[in-house]
Amino acid sequence: MSPEAPSPAAGRPRIAALDVVRGFALCGILLANVQPIANTGPALGNPTAVPMSAWMGLFVEQRFFPIFSLLFGVGFSLLLRSAGERVERPRLLLLRRLLTLLAIGLVHMFLLWRGDILSIYAAVGLVVLLPSTWLPRWAVAGLSPVLLVAALLGNGGPALVPGLFLLGSALVRYGVVDRIESSTKGPAAVGLVLLAGAVPALWAQESHGPGPVAVWFPLAGLLLAGVYVCALLVLLRTPLRPALRAVFAPLGRMALTNYLTATLLVLAASRLLHVEYASSWTAVYVTAGVVLPAQWLASALWLRRYRQGPMEWLWRWATWGSRPPFRRHGG
Repeated sequence: MSPEAPSPAAGRPRIAALDVVRGFALCGILLANVQPIANTGPALGNPTAVPMSAWMGLFVEQRFFPIFSLLFGVGFSLLLRSAGERVERPRLLLLRRLLTLLAIGLVHMFLLWRGDILSIYAAVGLVVLLPSTWLPRWAVAGLSPVLLVAALLGNGGPALVPGLFLLGSALVRYGVVDRIESSTKGPAAVGLVLLAGAVPALWAQESHGPGPVAVWFPLAGLLLAGVYVCALLVLLRTPLRPALRAVFAPLGRMALTNYLTATLLVLAASRLLHVEYASSWTAVYVTAGVVLPAQWLASALWLRRYRQGPMEWLWRWATWGSRPPFRRHGG
């Protein structure tokens, strides 16, 4: 093994809270994606237009992908810090990681579902996140709100991704992420502030609906996503921590594998069962209620024998340029 390709098995221990939050976000993303996936195929560019249920509009739509985007920025900067201690050219390693994700995302997009987010993450990572590693941390922290405000004025959606990436990176570079496992008052205080903003934003969203003031929808989503994260971090400091880890951490540790297999499972369900997802929210909830427990069970059993999910393992192999250990006991 060359000096620039140390064993990926070495390095910092995982931050359990990040796995829990990632797994929680994955659940919400699947719930939001069931209908778009079922109503489209690789040959269709846009999902069938269907009315959004009130419950989904309040608590799910655009409430979970901001969490995932934030965590991507966190994970990127954690890896940069770790790689900087182990290789001579850590940015080259991160370039390989983003290019590999882009390839995975493009395959997912053109073969399965045009709503793929991985290719967007990879592209934004190449254009925004990787160049930001040459900036001082105050510049990254300052650019994040500027990009988020600009995205909100443009009705949110994927435009929020660059700002969230930089916010996640700033949280790492200022040491906030290193303290999330040992802090209760901080997440509680931030969560209350965000909740105070989310309540009127949700009211405005419901009062005004789509149109010139559609900024309320992505703003409410962004604030509520923050509330979700802070609430989870607080709950992880209570006796509920073991239960939360048991439920969400296996999903979070295999997030890439689960995100991709969810598309396959939803497409299979829609084709085999001939369910009209465009008009049945019950079908959406039932499908998510079947897929998520199945993925949790598969993830929990898999991680008993293997260190990572299969896609995570391949992604790490491509990132480091050397084959990482796969099984828990042996290579």
